[in-house]
Amino acid sequence: MFKRILVPTDGSELSGRAVATAIGLAKSVGAEIFTLCVKEPFPYGAVAEMQPTPPQEFFDAQERTATRHIRAVVEACDAAGLVCHAQTVEGLQPWEAIVAHAAEQHCDLLVMGSHGRSGLASLFLGSETHDVLKHTTVPVLVVR
Repeated sequence: MFKRILVPTDGSELSGRAVATAIGLAKSVGAEIFTLCVKEPFPYGAVAEMQPTPPQEFFDAQERTATRHIRAVVEACDAAGLVCHAQTVEGLQPWEAIVAHAAEQHCDLLVMGSHGRSGLASLFLGSETHDVLKHTTVPVLVVR
């Protein structure tokens, strides 16, 4: 069964539901939880010239936010008596960082929230979950 479950988080309500599902599953099968929050890189280039925030302030804010998100997962895992390995990484495309982290950590399941879109919007607007599904070989449990 599953022993190393990755649950990426962005701090949203939907990722919170995915965390709760991952914790319940991990408890039932004796698995460890891995959590990851992907930070945006600083938008260098012409647009950066117009940025009101200096790069270091941007990086610090990204790190504070990402750390807050993973800390919530760690605390939930601690309360459930589970081991949780947490990390923040910078990535231009969060799905790439998620797929790479799952491979690096030898995770055997990803638990992610769905994008929450339906109908035509789901056809035209991509999601990180959709991109992970397209590019990973690891099973993915999608939480709605």
